[in-house]
Parts: sequence; C-alpha cells; structure tokens
Amino acid sequence: MMTALGMLTCSTVVAQDTTMHKKMKTHKMSPPKDHIMMKDGKLWVMKNGTHTEMKEPMTLENGTMVMTDGTVKMKDGSSMMLKNGNSINMMGQMMPMKMKKSMKPSMKKDTIK
Repeated sequence: MMTALGMLTCSTVVAQDTTMHKKMKTHKMSPPKDHIMMKDGKLWVMKNGTHTEMKEPMTLENGTMVMTDGTVKMKDGSSMMLKNGNSINMMGQMMPMKMKKSMKPSMKKDTIK
C-alpha cells in the first residue's frame, strides 16, 4: 500500500513538472514594436526588428511628421522636440521611456553632521 501511495505521489509531481515546462516553453517574448527613437543626438527607426538611421522626414499613421533633427509636428500644428531616449511609435504616440538603473533617483538619506 505504501508503494502505491509513493508511486501516485511521484506521478503527480512529474505531471505538474511537465505541465509547467510546457507553459514555460510556450511563453515567448513579444517582438519589439516599430518606433522612432532619439539616441545620442541621432534619430533611429526600428522597423521589422532592424534599426536604421533616419535620413529623411517621416509621416506617421496619424499625420504626425517627424523631422531628422528630432522635431515632431503634430497634425494639429503643435510641435515638440524628441530628447535623448524619447521615442514615438508609428501611430504618432509617445512611448514611455524605460529608466536604466543609473537613471533612477537615488534613495539615499541626507546625513546631518
């Protein structure tokens, strides 16, 4: 009886491990989205997974124009300048900037001397 209980427990553990392995294998990272990004003073276009330097102005899906110097002219006439690390998707929406570890604000407390 003890052997049967042990075999049942082992088969349950193996079944759970196999199921978890299948879930882990099917999880895929989503491909990077197409966008335009300012990096080191240059505009880079990410399209179909490849980066190329932007050489001429582009009109995005919503009518927004992006100039090679980083100027973004919205369809309503307003404009803004992309700064280093800023990016805009092909639908004309600004994308949030991902902060690197070195860019995060310091949490150190001031010490009184």
